[in-house]
Amino acid sequence: MAVETPICDFGWKAPDFRLPATDGRTLSFADVAGPQGTLIMFICNHCPYVQAVIDRIVRDARDLQALGIGVAAICSNDAEAYPDDSFARMREMAERLDFPFPYLHDESQQVARAYEAVCTPDFFGFDRDGGLQYRGRLDASRRQAGPPDLRRDLYEAMREVAETGQGPREQIPSMGCSIKWKAA
Repeated sequence: MAVETPICDFGWKAPDFRLPATDGRTLSFADVAGPQGTLIMFICNHCPYVQAVIDRIVRDARDLQALGIGVAAICSNDAEAYPDDSFARMREMAERLDFPFPYLHDESQQVARAYEAVCTPDFFGFDRDGGLQYRGRLDASRRQAGPPDLRRDLYEAMREVAETGQGPREQIPSMGCSIKWKAA
């Protein structure tokens, strides 16, 4: 089921975390934060919305890192119900696609709940002080990738954050598959 993210709550502080990464490290928000801001992305392996744009996510992450934006991705889906989102499969995906960012596993789903993540992909763009400045889409792609010349909404917003500390006031929500929560 397709879900859209809520409107950006400007200034909302990034919750900290300590999560295992596919490269063997355990990382916190401070470990992944950049000097000009931080992008935390909730993604997963199996979601067709993520699969359609993963190459663009990787491209934008590289470009944002060059601007001093720290980047990390988190998978919070229930891997028992969705085995493609298991930690082993996450590791395979990160290696195959040469992720330039840590891919973190939120097995307990506590981090997704703390961030109030709702879908994959769900993008949280923070300023250098950890205040939320962007909660929008990557670009106008949906379940299939749009044309290659689409406006790079996420990149442009985070470039603005890196340069001014402020995100754009007008933001279009991200859309994707709902987070796959564990049964209560």
